[in-house]
Amino acid sequence: MAIIIRLDRILVEKKIKLIELAETIGISNVNLSNLKTGKVRAIRFSTLDAICTALNCQPGDILEHVCTNDSEEDKEEIEK
Repeated sequence: MAIIIRLDRILVEKKIKLIELAETIGISNVNLSNLKTGKVRAIRFSTLDAICTALNCQPGDILEHVCTNDSEEDKEEIEK
């Protein structure tokens, strides 16, 4: 599965710093940074909702699905 996190692009467009967003939505800067860099495996809908509300955007502005060629990681996810 290839989900690309585009949070950095939205932050630049909205001219908001990561730490400002973290304070606004009540999430730690470290956790938000991990999300921004794609180091997370999941995101709570409540967190996604808070980000979208704060940035006045849609989930599709932040998350992007990219097709892959049935990599081993994709096969493992399907088997779970």
